[in-house]
Amino acid sequence: MAKVKSVFVCQNCGAEAPKWVGKCPACGEWNSYVEEIVRKEGGSVKSASFVAESTKSKPILIREVEISEEPRMDTGCGEFNRVLGGGIVPGSLTLIGGDPGIGKSTLVLQIVLNIKGRRTLYVSGEESVKQLKLRAERLKFDNPECFIVSETLLEQIFIHAQNIQPDLLIIDSIQTISTEMIESSPGSVSQVRECSAAILKYAKESGVPVLLIGHINKEGSIAGPKVLEHIVDTVLQFEGDQHYMYRILRSIKNRFGSTAELGIFEMMQSGLREVSNPSELLLSQSQEELSGTAIGATIEGVRPFIIEVQALVSTAAYGTPQRSATGFDIRRLNMLLAVLEKRVGFKLSQKDVFLNIAGGLRVNDPAIDLAIICAILSSNMDIAIDRSVCLAGEVGLTGEIRPVNRVEQRILEAEKLGFKRIIIPDFKNLQIKPNIEIVRAKKVEDAFRLLFG
Repeated sequence: MAKVKSVFVCQNCGAEAPKWVGKCPACGEWNSYVEEIVRKEGGSVKSASFVAESTKSKPILIREVEISEEPRMDTGCGEFNRVLGGGIVPGSLTLIGGDPGIGKSTLVLQIVLNIKGRRTLYVSGEESVKQLKLRAERLKFDNPECFIVSETLLEQIFIHAQNIQPDLLIIDSIQTISTEMIESSPGSVSQVRECSAAILKYAKESGVPVLLIGHINKEGSIAGPKVLEHIVDTVLQFEGDQHYMYRILRSIKNRFGSTAELGIFEMMQSGLREVSNPSELLLSQSQEELSGTAIGATIEGVRPFIIEVQALVSTAAYGTPQRSATGFDIRRLNMLLAVLEKRVGFKLSQKDVFLNIAGGLRVNDPAIDLAIICAILSSNMDIAIDRSVCLAGEVGLTGEIRPVNRVEQRILEAEKLGFKRIIIPDFKNLQIKPNIEIVRAKKVEDAFRLLFG
């Protein structure tokens, strides 16, 4: 007869305790312990198994290991391939997380339907097959080798995989899957840990790549134990704003490629559209020159962007000036305002300053500093900046314009979009000779003199 044991598990970090604890001693979270029943057979927890035969391994010298270049699976989506490093690696386990309703299931289903010549199995624990069919019709993609099933029991999923022999397995989502070996509810730490470990074993021994969709908690991290992110090969974060149509796919962890890449999509009625040149979408199409706007060159990962910075400076109506920033760090904005007042002599202490990064993006690149202070000064003086001028430079506390990384990529991106002049920091010689006027500035006053005379 099976021996039944009850333990209390922290739902935030997975730490176990024999009794209920108010504050987790491992992660410090309050009221996170939940009682879970673990059924043991023979003194150890029997993890979920699948029908594939287990291969016995033995130690081997590293110089005797023979490797062959396995081709990656082309997903048919250039942006998704870019983030993964060229495609899906056979036998890999990829976790995709994001806010509810951001488009995770739409992205994965669109990729599954767009793959040509591959047999895929889409397992949904949240939607019925009819709901998946309605979404597939809206996406207007077709894959004759795509199988769908609504299932939450892990053992049954492995039986389906054994019968169909797919080239790609998708599980939506890992928090809805449960195994009979654990008596706790789906989504608990024990269930997520055991199910993900069994899926990892299946992927490595069968060579079938698996895509997992994961929920996130209120702090923005993947729900469930941290071990989930440790055992997978790749962790992707799908993020965006509900009020904007842009979606950004970032790589947080990637064992087979760079984590600096990102992919950009636009949410449309017919699904997600790849944005190959996001700079054109992030710039306003209006050719009218207005005060308070400046164009900056930024780098997100390894990808250059040309974005529009908008600023509004007005007299404080209630005595206490306001400082507001959308898409930019408010503390860095206060620092730049202090530099303008102390080093350049512009009195902004009694004025409201509002800053906005157009397009709903959030920028952390310090090279956008020069564009921000120029947009603030343009609004304060009510003088428009020439729309053919692009800016790139980090502003230091002494008022100097400091060098930025990958300045050649920023210059080439500005040239590609038709800008005639770019203002950059004064540093070593460039390795390129672009067809755009390059103006160097050492201090903030030099940049102001070049823009406003």
